[in-house]
Amino acid sequence: MPVAPVRAASVRTRSTRAKWRTPLWRTQVLCLLLVLTGLAVPPAAAQEHKDQGSWRIDLAGPEADRGNVARRPDGITVEDSAVRTASVPGASHAVYTSPGRDLGRRLTAFTVRTEAELPSGTMVLTEIRGSDRPGTWTQWRDADGAGTVRLPQAVSLLQVRLTLLGVPDGPSPTVRAVTVTAAAGQSAPQQVPENGASAAASGPTYRLFATREGLTGQTTANGHVIQPRDHFVALPSRRMLATNGGHEYQVRLCYKGRCETAPVWDVGPWNTRDDYWNPPSQREMWRDLPQGTPEAQAAYLNGYNGGLDEFGRRAANPAGIDVADGTFWDGLGMSDNDWVDVTFMPDGGGGGTTTVTAWTQANVRSCAARSCDIVSTVYPNESYPAHCWVVGESVTDEGITNDKWVRLPLNAGGVGYVSAIYLKGDETGGVTTRC
Repeated sequence: MPVAPVRAASVRTRSTRAKWRTPLWRTQVLCLLLVLTGLAVPPAAAQEHKDQGSWRIDLAGPEADRGNVARRPDGITVEDSAVRTASVPGASHAVYTSPGRDLGRRLTAFTVRTEAELPSGTMVLTEIRGSDRPGTWTQWRDADGAGTVRLPQAVSLLQVRLTLLGVPDGPSPTVRAVTVTAAAGQSAPQQVPENGASAAASGPTYRLFATREGLTGQTTANGHVIQPRDHFVALPSRRMLATNGGHEYQVRLCYKGRCETAPVWDVGPWNTRDDYWNPPSQREMWRDLPQGTPEAQAAYLNGYNGGLDEFGRRAANPAGIDVADGTFWDGLGMSDNDWVDVTFMPDGGGGGTTTVTAWTQANVRSCAARSCDIVSTVYPNESYPAHCWVVGESVTDEGITNDKWVRLPLNAGGVGYVSAIYLKGDETGGVTTRC
């Protein structure tokens, strides 16, 4: 691949949690009922969620998602400079995604200041995304030359993603601090899905040429190490790149009567800034092409851009999507590269809330660690809406250790985290979406 850059009610009890260690816990049923009740939060705790206008990202926080990231006293850097990703050839690679930050209000525009040490040949990419509805995210947006990011819709929860690019077996960048500030001149654009879809069960569908990704053992743009017969896809833009193991952005592929919904875990093929699923006015590059037409397709079939991709390479096929081996062979039954129907899921396809049920009383905290402030409580056999799960501090109970924490919306606004060890179900309490 020449790429550049109602689940059934749980019956688990306190005495059956050891079943996590067997394959039985892997059997999950999608939740069909949304519980609309929230969590009470003390007034004092609610004060913590008020927007302060400017804040620093906690680069050392336990609930962040890290791929090949090393934490040092002076910041974060690339842990193993030999690790690379096909979407950025010739560079070592690491990716850091912060936990969601509750804004306390709905905002659209931000300024981002990244303080970093950049040896010659190294780079740091800073992107943000936001959410105003549980389980859904805007597409990622990078900061302009002035560090400004304007999202296409107002959001109340914000995340920052840092991609660190170093010299293979050489120097790497070190990010010391990231500060996000609510920009002046906030606007309230229309609340419409970025890909132009209506609020329906499925988004727009395009006929695309799909190629098999392969590359078993290599690392994707979100830090995932590709497994044999893996299930995911790559799209030629970072805007719909999900977190490692996450399903915030998904597409549904259909080929000769067989279909599979797969998460977006890599960037490619050919281009890295070609979000062709967006309207031309929102597209990163190639804004003179129709929505749904990949640049590589136009280059290969019509000689667009002289038949070249964004890096000046001649497009050898019209591919607009790469498909991991498991999805390619097992999910779709493909034996060779071919045209497939690809549906872009509304709001990324990440889903809404999931219901979780506590088996015992437990504290809900402001972050995914027991040292964080208590903001609410869950009670035995009561159910709560949940957003997603994160990896945080390991908690041990009755000989079982679990480092998964589930994010819950709070009635007074904001979010809290409860260790999934106190929830019925599997090791994430039945929540399938990673934050």
